[in-house]
Amino acid sequence: MIVVTGGAGFIGSVLLARLNALGEKDILVVDQKAEGSAKWKNLEGKTYSAYLDSDPFLSELENNRLKDVRAIFHMGACSDTTEMDFDFLRKNNTDYSRRVAEWAIPRNVYLSYASSAATYGDGALGFSDEDSLTPRLKPLNPYGQSKLDFDIWVLKNGFEKKITGFRFFNVYGPNEYHKGHMRSLVHKGFEQIRDTKKLRLFKSYKKEYPDGGQKRDFLYVKDAVEAMIWFYQNPAVTGIYNLGGGKAQTWNDLANAIFKALGLPPAIEYIDMPANLRNQYQYFTQADLTILRKAGCPTRFQNLGEAVGDYVKNYLTKENPYL
Repeated sequence: MIVVTGGAGFIGSVLLARLNALGEKDILVVDQKAEGSAKWKNLEGKTYSAYLDSDPFLSELENNRLKDVRAIFHMGACSDTTEMDFDFLRKNNTDYSRRVAEWAIPRNVYLSYASSAATYGDGALGFSDEDSLTPRLKPLNPYGQSKLDFDIWVLKNGFEKKITGFRFFNVYGPNEYHKGHMRSLVHKGFEQIRDTKKLRLFKSYKKEYPDGGQKRDFLYVKDAVEAMIWFYQNPAVTGIYNLGGGKAQTWNDLANAIFKALGLPPAIEYIDMPANLRNQYQYFTQADLTILRKAGCPTRFQNLGEAVGDYVKNYLTKENPYL
């Protein structure tokens, strides 16, 4: 049996679809109160053997009531970068991940987990996933800290030789519809353009970046999942790796890609950034893929134009937009 935590969520449900395509059907989907919620639609059309909420799953796991588990993809966590409750994030992100790892590692069960580019903070130390850099990183928010704390625990115990972590950069794509304000700008921007014929971007508060010129490393969810599958099929390759396109592009670039996919001329309006975001806003992210490539991962990350085009034309404009 394969376990996918966060399996009704964004990346988890796309991973589930990919596992199905590889012939995997005996899959336990784990998520947090997904039944009856907006994210439940992400599971439609997919094959899995059972569903468990996240707390009962942990109980079943730690009491050894789950049999024949051969792999765990731990994608489940609170992914809200504006969450300020440290205790909540420690319990749901750091401690939960630790408990899953403490069960899987002694049993030699394949385990990969979701870390985050939020661990890099303002990028002052760069974006290398060299293990020696990890303890020095300073995230800008409690979410990033909760992810970094688990990465550090993995390294302190030498578990990077046994499991695999992925520092996801700005992931976007189908099945993110339920994420509210945490949806990608592609999804939110598509709705704005559809409804108002223009798209709003945050003004810049650093003179070295023009309005809309703040840069991110945008990663299409299909490409992220392909990389994850490669590691699953090559379990001897372990460690903590960046997952991003490896090329920083501006929000203006992203906006223009959406307008192009819709066949419309760009119309961008720059608005004030909310005060609560200004001190924790990343102006630049770019995945250093040196170690990922050295490990042998061959995944090709699509450029912004083709990936946004696929998302807009084959999902966002469709009546049933789910992957």
